[in-house]
Amino acid sequence: MTDTLTIERLSVRYDTDKGPLEALRDVSMNVPAGQIVGVVGESGCGKSTLISALLHLLPENGRVSHGAIRLEGDNIVGAPPRRLRDLRGRDMSVVFQDPMTSLNPVLSIGRQMRDIQYRDGGSRTEKDRRSAEMLGRVGLPDPDGKLSFYPHELSGGMRQRVAIAMAAMMQPKLLIADEPTTALDATLEVQIIELLQELQRELGCTILFISHHLGVIAELCERVVVMYAGETVEEGPVADVFLNPAHPYTRKLIECDPGRLKQRAETLPAIAGSLPDLTDRPKGCIFRDRCDFATDACADRPDRYFVDETHWAACHHTDEVRK
Repeated sequence: MTDTLTIERLSVRYDTDKGPLEALRDVSMNVPAGQIVGVVGESGCGKSTLISALLHLLPENGRVSHGAIRLEGDNIVGAPPRRLRDLRGRDMSVVFQDPMTSLNPVLSIGRQMRDIQYRDGGSRTEKDRRSAEMLGRVGLPDPDGKLSFYPHELSGGMRQRVAIAMAAMMQPKLLIADEPTTALDATLEVQIIELLQELQRELGCTILFISHHLGVIAELCERVVVMYAGETVEEGPVADVFLNPAHPYTRKLIECDPGRLKQRAETLPAIAGSLPDLTDRPKGCIFRDRCDFATDACADRPDRYFVDETHWAACHHTDEVRK
């Protein structure tokens, strides 16, 4: 199976008052065609920077310092602006985290959906027809009538469905979903998960799903990539990674899932310590200071250890972690 997206040793730096901040270091992952792959990690792990780097929308003080981003084999790092504009929306699209702010509040839904079809020919009537058809596919009632609505006239769940419809409109090769259920309640969260699964089956697109919610990742994704402090520390099939993690960070992350609590508790479980200062990145294993398995060997940065052909972890003590 070919990969829609391949990231090879991607590093991103921000210039700050304290000096260069290495937000991503040697991030590598493969996103196979037609699959839903999750990226999970606590706040500050680099998920948002990864999305910005993929779309080439880093802020002015950010830059890709090393590595490659291959979309169906074509390296787009350093591509000309015109090439990148052609890719965004058509080959890569994104559903942002907050449906309350991702839509333009002063433009109607119909106007916004017509605008993203600027590459296509056809009259306004034809574009409205395609827009209404897409709104219907994501489950909005009275899709023709919704074209005249403004975002504030829709609920949060409806706005997120509109955002998904806009992202899927051009049938992209890669759809990036940036924590699209975070701002929704549990019922709507389930509906959005089911909607993404249905769209993936219908359109055959590849989805990169970014989240900190382990339950959503387990429900939606086939593979998962675990990130910590700007590095990828484990990757594999969801069932293998969650049922038998090979990296200490993944293991602790799962142990902190509130869904695992068997009785009420005044405090939720947490990983002791804090994220390292990325302007002065520690040598050796990035998780060393918070790890229960750390030894002198961890003073050297670990290579990938393959548990099997599809599951790896960057840790010196993988066998001990899996016992």
